[in-house]
Amino acid sequence: METTASQIPILTLDDLETPPLSLGQLAWRRFKRHKPAIIGLVVLVLLVMYALGGTLFISEKYANFNDTSLRLQGPSAVHPFGTDSIGRDILARTIYGGQISLMIGLTAVIVETLLGILVGAIAGYYGGVVDSVLMRITEAMLNIPEIFLLIVMAKYFGGKIPEVDLLGRTFSGSVIVIVLIIGLTSWMYLARIVRAQFLSLKENEFVLAARATGTSNFEIIFRHILPNSIAPIVVSATLGVANAILSEAYISFLGLGVQPPTATWGNMLDGANNYLDTAPWLWFFPGILILLTVLSINFLGDGLRDALDPRSRTV
Repeated sequence: METTASQIPILTLDDLETPPLSLGQLAWRRFKRHKPAIIGLVVLVLLVMYALGGTLFISEKYANFNDTSLRLQGPSAVHPFGTDSIGRDILARTIYGGQISLMIGLTAVIVETLLGILVGAIAGYYGGVVDSVLMRITEAMLNIPEIFLLIVMAKYFGGKIPEVDLLGRTFSGSVIVIVLIIGLTSWMYLARIVRAQFLSLKENEFVLAARATGTSNFEIIFRHILPNSIAPIVVSATLGVANAILSEAYISFLGLGVQPPTATWGNMLDGANNYLDTAPWLWFFPGILILLTVLSINFLGDGLRDALDPRSRTV
C-alpha cells in the first residue's frame, strides 16, 4: 500500500491480490493479542506435559508404594515434593493424580456440553410448550445448590460402583460417579446460552431458506444453527473444565470424592487436612497445581471469548 502527499492510501496490485483472512485466522490474530490467554495456554500445556510425560519416568506402582519409615519427610533430593502420612512420594502422586483431575474435568464437561446443547437447542428451536417445559426444568435445577447436590449424590452412590480397568490403569468406581454427577449438575447455564443463540438465529434468512427447501429440523439444528453458535459454547466448555476440577477438589476435600487408592489433587488435599501446620508440603504442591490449572483455563477462556466474539473489530 502506498500513500500520496495528502496521505490518502492507494491500493497496489499486491494489496488487491492478497486474499481476505478467514474467520479462523482473524480469531487467532485476536487471541495472540490477549497476553494472559497466551500465558494460560503455555502453562496449561506444561501442566498436561507434567501429568502425562511424568509417567515415562515414574510408574503408578511407585506412586502408590508406601513405606511408613519415610512418612512425613519434607522435600529433599530423593523426594522433591516430600512424602505423605504413609510414606508415599508426593511428586509421583501429583503426576498420576493430575491425570485423574484433568480427565474428570474434560469428561464431565463433555457430559455437560452434550446435555446443555441438546436441551438448549430443542428449547430455542421449537419454542412454545417445549421451551416452557424445558426451561422450567432448567430453572428448577438451578435452584438446587450444586455443591449440596454433589455431596448428597456422592455420599449415596459412593462405593457402589466397582473398580474400572482402562488403558492399563485401575480406577475406583467413584471416578465415574464424580464425572456423571458434575456433568449432570452443570449443564443448565450452557443450555440457557444455547437457547438464547437459537432464539436469535432461527429467524435468520439462511434458516428460512433451509426450511423452504425442505431441510429437516434435525439438519437445520445441527448443520445450520449450531455451527453459528459454536463460539459461546467453546468458551463455556473451556471454563467448565476449571469448574469441574474445582468441584472435584471440593468434595474430595470433604472425603466424598474420588476414593483411594486412586489419587487426585483434590483427595491429596483431604489427606493433608490434619497436617496443615506440621507438614505444609502435603497441601502446597497439589494446591498450587489446582490453582495454576484453574487460572490457566480461566485466562484461556477469556482469550477465546474475545477471539471468537463476532462483534470484535480488533484484528
